[in-house]
Amino acid sequence: MTVPPPETASPPVTPRPALPPVHHRVRHGMRRPHNWIQLVKFFAVGGSGYVVNLCVFWFAYHQLHFHYLTSATTAFVVAVFNNFWWNRHWTFGAREGHAGFQAARFFTVSVVAFFFALGVLELLVTQTGLPKLAAQAISIIVATPLNFIGNKMWSFSRNVRRAS
Repeated sequence: MTVPPPETASPPVTPRPALPPVHHRVRHGMRRPHNWIQLVKFFAVGGSGYVVNLCVFWFAYHQLHFHYLTSATTAFVVAVFNNFWWNRHWTFGAREGHAGFQAARFFTVSVVAFFFALGVLELLVTQTGLPKLAAQAISIIVATPLNFIGNKMWSFSRNVRRAS
């Protein structure tokens, strides 16, 4: 076995410690009061986003006479921007991160959660016969943890904040 000359030898690689399993990290995270405060703030922002969504939908549909699907899409986009601003500045306190990267990630998480909620809505309406409004309310509640975890762990994570 030949040893390369010292000038071409690469420095020793220090292995990164393995992350604990997800269920350990979740259990640890659930014990931290800060995470519960963030969750309450996230729900408050979501509640304001829900009101913004309904108001924009009503205005676009009744005052601007948009088609109801166009009104719904417009309301979703406005609510997503409202929720992004409040979550970035208040819920997660991630103002020092790169806003463009955070916004792209937030929108991605929001769209994924939206489609997940849509699937739950369809399932509840077609398989259980629940009234559409009740099914919609349940689907939003079911999708909220996905939205929260996605935004906490990806959109506004510490790694994203350091990337600026």
